[in-house]
Amino acid sequence: MLSSELAELAGVTVRTLRHYHRIGLLPEPPRSSGGYRRYGVSDLVRLLRITRMTALGLPLSALPEVLDDPTAAEELLDELDRRAAAEIERLTARRADIAALRRGNTPPDLPPGWSGWRTDPEKISADMARYEHEQLVLAGHLLGHGGPALLTALVGESAPDSAVNVALTERFYALGPDTPDVEVAALVDELVTHLEPVVAGLTELPPLDHRASALMEQLNEQALEPVQHRVLQQVQQRLAATGEGSGGG
Repeated sequence: MLSSELAELAGVTVRTLRHYHRIGLLPEPPRSSGGYRRYGVSDLVRLLRITRMTALGLPLSALPEVLDDPTAAEELLDELDRRAAAEIERLTARRADIAALRRGNTPPDLPPGWSGWRTDPEKISADMARYEHEQLVLAGHLLGHGGPALLTALVGESAPDSAVNVALTERFYALGPDTPDVEVAALVDELVTHLEPVVAGLTELPPLDHRASALMEQLNEQALEPVQHRVLQQVQQRLAATGEGSGGG
């Protein structure tokens, strides 16, 4: 049979057939007087064995030995089984994440369960909605593997939706250059009071390293109004001081 016939019978392309010849996986038969390769049924059988094993995930580089050594094939099958089990576990976890994203109506670029941490987009400007989203994306990455799930478990998915939190967030986003200093100071006090118990519950989370903190600070500085950025810095400083005082006691 010709190469095109062999390829069709085995369900591969002629290009694949030629590749197998080049890498020595399939012996190349002598050409006929007309210059055509003539294949026999033994060539078809070997090619079928190759396609069967590659379908299982065996790499081409391992096939020359595996084709002629049952022991090598058994060892390789064990390894393929381990890889398949790991892949199934990974895909199962991915499906669980997708289901959680759907349940929480969470965008796919955020960790599952974090949709509730965003303010209702209808209540804030488009710039602030984008800032919140970027902040959550960055925080989810900086917390590392398992951090987002731990944060959700510690704080609770419903915490950001509390009436107090919503009111404070709206006041924060309403800050501007004309906001009286007394209102700014009062908001700092209330934010600290509101966030102290939340921060106290985050002791199991690893602290952000200097680079991570710098990245968050850079995002805050470029996205927030100067007065908002100042308020955030003051709140962070006071919360940090409170945490150090608690630790020292």
